[in-house]
Amino acid sequence: MPEGETGRILPAMIVQRLDHVNIITDRLAETARFYAELLDLEERDGPPPLPPEQVRWMYDPAGNAILHLNSLDCPRVFERGVAPGAETGAIHHVALRCGDFAEVKARLDARDADYRINDVPSIGLKQIFTADPNNVLLELNFFSV
Repeated sequence: MPEGETGRILPAMIVQRLDHVNIITDRLAETARFYAELLDLEERDGPPPLPPEQVRWMYDPAGNAILHLNSLDCPRVFERGVAPGAETGAIHHVALRCGDFAEVKARLDARDADYRINDVPSIGLKQIFTADPNNVLLELNFFSV
């Protein structure tokens, strides 16, 4: 087992990375287009038997499914109430590590999107906060910009 800063023995890491974020939307095509155009995520079908008109998965260049986008009528294993367009409840925002700050900012400007920039020079971080078409707040992180 690895040793922590205090010299304690730490348990093995269980969480390896964030797997994906699921967004329920009544604007499936618009939401998929937003993420494809803004963040260069590739839109693909979800796995069978889920039909493309109910499920779009958004992939990064390494082939990881970063976002699962589902329509309101998409079957779910764990059903709970959702309100597309409402604020994201207990989840304040979704943070994504990104590259090319200037390009993403230009794409937001071209969309006439509302966003805020935060600069944290002590750790070499610039952030852009913006919302997707479903009012999901995004924190786009750019290190060493």
